[in-house]
Amino acid sequence: MAKIKLMDYDKALELFEPVIGLEVHVELNTKTKMFSAAPNFFGGEPNTNVTPVCLGLPGTLPVVNEQAVRYSISLGLALGCQIAEISGFARKNYFYPDMAKDYQISQYDDPIAYDGSVEIELASGRVVHVPIERAHMEEDAGKLTHEGGATGRIQGATHSLVDYNRGGVPLVEIVTRPIVGGEADTPEIAAEYVATIREIVKSLGISDARMERGNIRCDANVSLRPRGTEKFGIRTETKNVNSLRSIERAVRFEIQRQAQILADGGEILQETRHWHEDTGETSPGRPKSDADDYRYFPEPDLAPLAPSPELVAELRAALPEHPTVRRRRLREQWAFSELEFRDVLNAGLMDAVEATVAAGVTPQTARKWWTGEIARIANEQGAAAADLITPAQLAEVVELVDAGTLNDKLARQVIGAIIAGEGSAAEIVAQRGLAIVSDEGALTAAVDEALAAQPDVLQKIRDGKVQAAGAIIGAVMKAMQGQADAARVRELVLERAAQ
Repeated sequence: MAKIKLMDYDKALELFEPVIGLEVHVELNTKTKMFSAAPNFFGGEPNTNVTPVCLGLPGTLPVVNEQAVRYSISLGLALGCQIAEISGFARKNYFYPDMAKDYQISQYDDPIAYDGSVEIELASGRVVHVPIERAHMEEDAGKLTHEGGATGRIQGATHSLVDYNRGGVPLVEIVTRPIVGGEADTPEIAAEYVATIREIVKSLGISDARMERGNIRCDANVSLRPRGTEKFGIRTETKNVNSLRSIERAVRFEIQRQAQILADGGEILQETRHWHEDTGETSPGRPKSDADDYRYFPEPDLAPLAPSPELVAELRAALPEHPTVRRRRLREQWAFSELEFRDVLNAGLMDAVEATVAAGVTPQTARKWWTGEIARIANEQGAAAADLITPAQLAEVVELVDAGTLNDKLARQVIGAIIAGEGSAAEIVAQRGLAIVSDEGALTAAVDEALAAQPDVLQKIRDGKVQAAGAIIGAVMKAMQGQADAARVRELVLERAAQ
């Protein structure tokens, strides 16, 4: 396949104004699915979390999940939306193998929430208000697995397998109005907006919000218009981008790709596109359908929804602190630099750090462990850091470090053992004999042995080259398997050298 031509990003911005629109799909963590009693949880053997209703078998009728409606209203309120006095469901008709009914129950003319705005803050401190057109309820589709090819994609596959476990999972789709004026910040705006949505749904407790599991997915619409014109350009829609970094990269790529096509006199095809993480490129999907192509009509098996004013008021009163406000508060309380705070934020560890601080750990210490050793192990295991160890467990490790029972090297071993399921920090220290050795006799003997083995180093220390003591300290730490009190070892080395 020919290499895609890209225009320099700055040059693209000189010639064109980028316009984006974002569609974020949020899976709700209700116990059952949107219109059936099938269990709703991630994983499970393929095609086991299903009922005749979510498979669309003849004679079945959908029933609306009340908890999903409550969650959807809460999300709409958190997005600053109006809540519709009456909303209804519609059939969105299209054929795709992961839709057993050949239609999706969604909302069209009458969404549950509409006309909102979300405030986001960029790394530069720039504040952007993203306009929300609507947030509507629908059911998720199943999942296809493409087999027989080298990449796991449909291109080159010999056959595909369908798993309907995800089919019928409650979704809220949040649709923005066109976002203009982003200029060079446009890719960052897209990623930061999705990050803010993720924080909102996590704070509401309505979604697991795991992007790597598809709990949150973003479709990014990108178009360009020549400078000085008002008419929007033809858009493309990059589907199901499921990481913040990929959202930013995909939007930037499309800006550069479209700019080169337009500068060469070509036309943009209105289509869906697929994002490829390995190459950092998008590729064509299918021509993008408009609303008329889906032949929406009212769902005949479901009555309209009319949430009471009392319910809306109850859910409004229970809204948590807005993510942007919370970020500013925590950044100030923790006294993090912008880079330190961004590291925590981008790793999705703000909740974990906050809970660890609440358990008595200093903010800097909590950040060090979560973004350091724990994140390293998480990357090795392909897991989320917050799933490996609890804030309370980490706080116990830090308490032992502060008490002088462990040093950082030993603490890393304890954390690894906790993650491996060997018990609490205190139990692991006792079982493995990991406590720091501070016994004067043992330390003195180890220091004397190391000095005897390196008389030249001893002489350097006596000649005033105190930094040479590091070699002796290192030898003692190695001999005692990292369990010596390094500070006391240094004192003993200098004392011996002075004799």
